[in-house]
Amino acid sequence: MNVPLLIMVAALVAVALLSWRHGARAISVGCAAAAVLPVVSLVRTSHPFLLGLLAAVLLGWLWHRHGRTMATVTRWGASSRRKAGVASSSDIVRVGSAVAMRRRTPNVRPSLRAGSRRARAAQLLWQPTETVAVELCHVGALRVWSSIEDVVVVFGGPRVGKTQWLAGRVLDAPGAVLVTSTRTDLLDQTGPMRDQVGPVFVFNPVGLGGRPSTISFDPLTGCSDPVTANERAADMLAIATRPGGGDREYWDEQGRRNLAALMHAAALGGLTMEDVQSWLADLDEHQHRILLLLHNKSPEPAFETAVRQFIGTNERTRTSITSTIAPALGWLTHGPARAAALPLAEGGRPFDVAALLASRASVYMLGGEEAQVTPLVCALTGYIAREARRLAAHQPGGRLDPPLSLRLDEAALICPVPLDKWSADMGGRGVSIVACFQSRAQLVDRYGEAKSAVILNNSGGRMLFGGTADRDDLTFWSTLAGERDEPITTTDLHGRVASRTTRRVPVLSPAQLANLPARRVVVFRRDMPPVIGRVEQAWRRRDVHAFHHPDALTVRARAWRARQVARLVGWLARRTRPARAWMGALGRAVAGWCRQRATSLRIRVTGHGGRPSYLSPQVVPGEVVDAGSRQDGPGADVVAFPMRRRRPPRDPWDDGRPSDTGGAP
Repeated sequence: MNVPLLIMVAALVAVALLSWRHGARAISVGCAAAAVLPVVSLVRTSHPFLLGLLAAVLLGWLWHRHGRTMATVTRWGASSRRKAGVASSSDIVRVGSAVAMRRRTPNVRPSLRAGSRRARAAQLLWQPTETVAVELCHVGALRVWSSIEDVVVVFGGPRVGKTQWLAGRVLDAPGAVLVTSTRTDLLDQTGPMRDQVGPVFVFNPVGLGGRPSTISFDPLTGCSDPVTANERAADMLAIATRPGGGDREYWDEQGRRNLAALMHAAALGGLTMEDVQSWLADLDEHQHRILLLLHNKSPEPAFETAVRQFIGTNERTRTSITSTIAPALGWLTHGPARAAALPLAEGGRPFDVAALLASRASVYMLGGEEAQVTPLVCALTGYIAREARRLAAHQPGGRLDPPLSLRLDEAALICPVPLDKWSADMGGRGVSIVACFQSRAQLVDRYGEAKSAVILNNSGGRMLFGGTADRDDLTFWSTLAGERDEPITTTDLHGRVASRTTRRVPVLSPAQLANLPARRVVVFRRDMPPVIGRVEQAWRRRDVHAFHHPDALTVRARAWRARQVARLVGWLARRTRPARAWMGALGRAVAGWCRQRATSLRIRVTGHGGRPSYLSPQVVPGEVVDAGSRQDGPGADVVAFPMRRRRPPRDPWDDGRPSDTGGAP
């Protein structure tokens, strides 16, 4: 290799890079042009191995510089300035598009795994995205999606379109779905359409709208297991549990432990929640029965110890624990709630969670501001979700397929499930969670600062509707959106440009977030800058409009158009059948020719890839083809050598012409 020529090329390239960095564009372009001729000469006069080694070293150096922290931060900053701090179309296509969601199908839906490359390609193009993702919003011609294994948290005040957006997600649920709501509009709008997918059940402990409950749930179901009793007690006390720390947490823990022990004893004795209420009202009178049940039948001795301590404590402490437990039993004074929690022995209508998942059923749980029925709704939600998680452990991949969808409207009011724990675990088990809150302040009030931060960190998608007026909430979302560079042009009195500079401003100011137009949302999705898009309202969907208004002119027009298109497609299929058959045969012939050429080329280059000779041996005359037990035995089949005709020796004086003597000597 010509070393002086290499040094000259390196010097010219270095000068070109430094000049470009310092703004001397002309000098940089000149040095780059001057380096072209030495580079060509170097390539022609150097050994290929040395050139390859030099190229490998150069590529490694460039890869190292590209991966450095300084280069990464600089590249991110330039990208943010170029995109004004929000997601571009390429970001949406790469992370949140339909194709990006379908690419994860083998992981989130093992039953839909494609068996071939052709099926995989067809799946990426044509598979319904609703089977593997949750639609968030529209951005121009693109849609932003979130995977079904990600938790989606929605914040929006009343009458901003949050419930209608949630109705669309109920209709798109691929499997069983559990819906909570404070009104009957979701049931009326989506219930008849979900009935075409699977059975529909209603759990209405408040008697909302006069709708009877078609299922019942006894809170003592499964409480003979100590673990289930603890979980059930925690669910029923969730409405009374408030963040505060110190003494508050101590009394909440005491109430949960003692309520779990009482429910465990009642389940072991085949009793009801009314018996638990009676025990709590007069522990001294029923202590012998409670302790006898726990001592003789319970596998957990800690429950007996907890009850003994509860009974033996002073009156003031016992009153504090009883007042902590009392909100979990308030529904016993509500007639529809008692009917919805009717035990099996008294004619209750239970349901099997495994059958619910297999039949893709829909469960609508109606609640309200009545705090006394919230423990029942929360207990039933926890029971279904935990049973689904237990069943998922026995499924391929350890997840439910199709997934169980939890669509929780007004989750903080009627269904305060432990989202801080579920958001980290349920997604990988095949449980898709969409929880709606009125504001971030409501989330903090229900779960506390620490648990609210955990929920927001674990959620894969966060949606913000307009109408928020809380200063802290607006500041939080504006900070989460980040900042961008805004150009500023300064002019003099005559309008001439005096200077140009930039300043850092929020990507979305608090005022912009507070005054979002109707049907507009800000989506903060994982691995992507914020997106401003439009949400789909269920009443605008064609399937909803066609189902609820089948006689509408637009519905009939679309049905007529669909029939005409189907008729036209059938006519074209019949007329083009010969041409399609010819094209198919031509395609198969071309593919076979290409495979043959590729195989022959591979055999010529590598010597491998042809048909092995031992699969179709050529029989050589005289070779043993089928030998019996012995090669030389009587059963051997030998192909004899053919007898060749011996030709007489040629006379050197014979020229091949007929003799005058007629062949006589």
